[in-house]
Amino acid sequence: MAFDIDMIKEVYTKMAERVDKARSIVGKPLTLSEKILYSHLWDGTPSKAFTRGKDYVDFAPDRIACQDATAQMALLQFMQAGKPKVAVPTTVHCDHLIQAKEGAAKDLKHANNVSSEVFNFLESVSNKYGIGFWKPGAGIIHQVVLENYAFPGGMMIGTDSHTVNAGGLGMVAIGVGGADAVDVMAGMAWELKFPKLIGVKLTGKLSGWTAPKDVILKVAEILTVKGGTGAIVEYFGPGATSMSCTGKGTICNMGAEIGATTSTFGYDASMERYLRSTDRADVADAANTVKAHLTADEEVYANPEQYFDQVIEINLSELGPLLNGPFTPDLSTEVGKAMTEKATANEWPLKVEWGLIGSCTNSSYEDLSRASSIAQQALDKGLKIKADLGINPGSEQVRYTAERDGILGIFENLDAKIFTNACGPCIGQWARYSDPKNAPKNSIVHSFNRNFAKRADGNPNTHAFVASPELTAAIAVAGRLDFNPLTDKLINENGEEVMFDEPTGWELPPKGFEVKDNGYLAPEADGSHVQVSVKDDSERLQLLTPFTPLGGSITGAKLLIKAFGKCTTDHISMAGPWLRFRGHLDNIANNTLIGAVNAYNQKTNFVKNQLTGDYGGVPDVQREYKKAGIKTVVVGDHNYGEGSSREHAAMQPRHLGVAAVIVKSFARIHETNLKKQGMLGLTFDNEADYDLIQEDDTFNFLDLNEFAPDKQLTLEVVHTDGSKDTIKLNHTYNEAQIAWYNEGSALNLIKKQNA
Repeated sequence: MAFDIDMIKEVYTKMAERVDKARSIVGKPLTLSEKILYSHLWDGTPSKAFTRGKDYVDFAPDRIACQDATAQMALLQFMQAGKPKVAVPTTVHCDHLIQAKEGAAKDLKHANNVSSEVFNFLESVSNKYGIGFWKPGAGIIHQVVLENYAFPGGMMIGTDSHTVNAGGLGMVAIGVGGADAVDVMAGMAWELKFPKLIGVKLTGKLSGWTAPKDVILKVAEILTVKGGTGAIVEYFGPGATSMSCTGKGTICNMGAEIGATTSTFGYDASMERYLRSTDRADVADAANTVKAHLTADEEVYANPEQYFDQVIEINLSELGPLLNGPFTPDLSTEVGKAMTEKATANEWPLKVEWGLIGSCTNSSYEDLSRASSIAQQALDKGLKIKADLGINPGSEQVRYTAERDGILGIFENLDAKIFTNACGPCIGQWARYSDPKNAPKNSIVHSFNRNFAKRADGNPNTHAFVASPELTAAIAVAGRLDFNPLTDKLINENGEEVMFDEPTGWELPPKGFEVKDNGYLAPEADGSHVQVSVKDDSERLQLLTPFTPLGGSITGAKLLIKAFGKCTTDHISMAGPWLRFRGHLDNIANNTLIGAVNAYNQKTNFVKNQLTGDYGGVPDVQREYKKAGIKTVVVGDHNYGEGSSREHAAMQPRHLGVAAVIVKSFARIHETNLKKQGMLGLTFDNEADYDLIQEDDTFNFLDLNEFAPDKQLTLEVVHTDGSKDTIKLNHTYNEAQIAWYNEGSALNLIKKQNA
């Protein structure tokens, strides 16, 4: 039986009336995305049509999911909201704070020792406020959600950018910052700009070495890392219905890498099979009663150009296996000749040192079974694996079932290391090097989602390439980036030439899923007696102090850093070893922008202190400005804040005294996070004005006292020679978001309203 089945049935009970009403108001057939959005309006039954990409809309999500790294700050904020219990079903999943090093048993024991304070805090807060808690080792949040909570036609938000994985089960699932989650936990509406719609028509059928992973790698190539910003990507067509549910999840998962609000698929037979196999026949039965409302209207898919803002068509029968990278998930290359030529021209290391399979993107039973078919062939054909191989199962249910069916044993016979059911290397929790900053240039291949510099192992010289699990396994055996399993032969231990056959696998376990302890702890019905304590001298946790409003007059602000090129949330607030401070704002603020490249000297963590003329680390210089009572400005390039949903990338600069972030363009989640923390997130009206900003500049906001929706702000830039430039800045703040700014943060406003 499913979790929260009564809630799911209630969603379905209201769906028909709301979808019919929305269709009549909009005046045309509806996409699946529109059906879900209009059936989850905060005000209930639709009463007006919304303009895509323009109107801010209040929604009522069905549930919330949080992972342990971001849950700390989210729950610290919720504790200030004055509520006795969360208003919607919420879960916390402990998957980020487990480092991969020696193997599952030892790594999990080590994590429970070094992070016990954090795990105990999360468990007690969950118990107190009615939140479901998944223990360390239970699994990766998005795989656990897909197995237990996702349902067709639902709306979910989560404090992780890959919450979008649940689109594989027909949800609109969106990654948000913790402050957004707190709004919904506190029983308030959740605001989102009504998304644009991108339709991806999939024809043909996957076969051979081509996997669902290759579909999203191709889409990433087409749309780039920012091409999906502000849009929901809706997949349809015969190629879509022919794929497994977990394959759909893989595609939706990496929608985060193109900046998409989320991605989704219409309800079909594969989803029903997955629901029934994961002990949720009651959800499948309920979904079947409203099946017509869990996919787009027929006219939409018949004539998609009339209903989507952009349409892409991909013939799966013509798609081949791809490798994306290094350093960006949208640089796509076909295996074989194309990769050989590109790698040689760019001096990418052809020797592959590690293959890594797992993460929230590709850690299902199907993924492991297909990769294991390659591992078994290597054993049968007498091949010795040339690279190291690591496996992160997606959940304890997947791990237990895969072990029962001999899949993990195949990997172990090939000398693979089985890591914990956790994120591990995917989010930088990988103890690969003792000194990663000075580690050698090398290549790795993985089935993860992101491959930014230093992402997996902290080594800026690691060239990480993203591929399907089966291709990752084959390349790990070959140990070569230029290996093409479709055409290339390998020499086995007997000196014989052998080739891999096409991978095979199971969509679902033939004997069904099985697990002894899934790692779930239900909260007490009444947790009012539960005590949550945070030590004053804790290095891991810190109770929050409300931010002071920045006010309607900001003058004499100094430039902290002008970031050059790509500046992701990893550059603004690194993960890896810094994850241990995710619950302590002042301590983690010591990594603020240390990965951003200074445009004036092309160095990281080395900026000019205008008070002394000396250079120092970004957090150190910023603390000097804060001590002197001087506000600062950060300037950036396109798609600033790309990547994770981590709101620390907004909270840390805010805590240290940064007042405004001015860039050419923002990634969606990061822009919202800045707004939530009472900061100014602004864009250049003329992108060329980025070039006007000099290292010693001072900034005066001339009309901030007139801050209003759809009204530009005017910035006076004062240079050291006395000259000035006056530039125009754009923003997307509405009245409610300006209220957040005026109060100092969205949380301050919530507390005021609940006082």
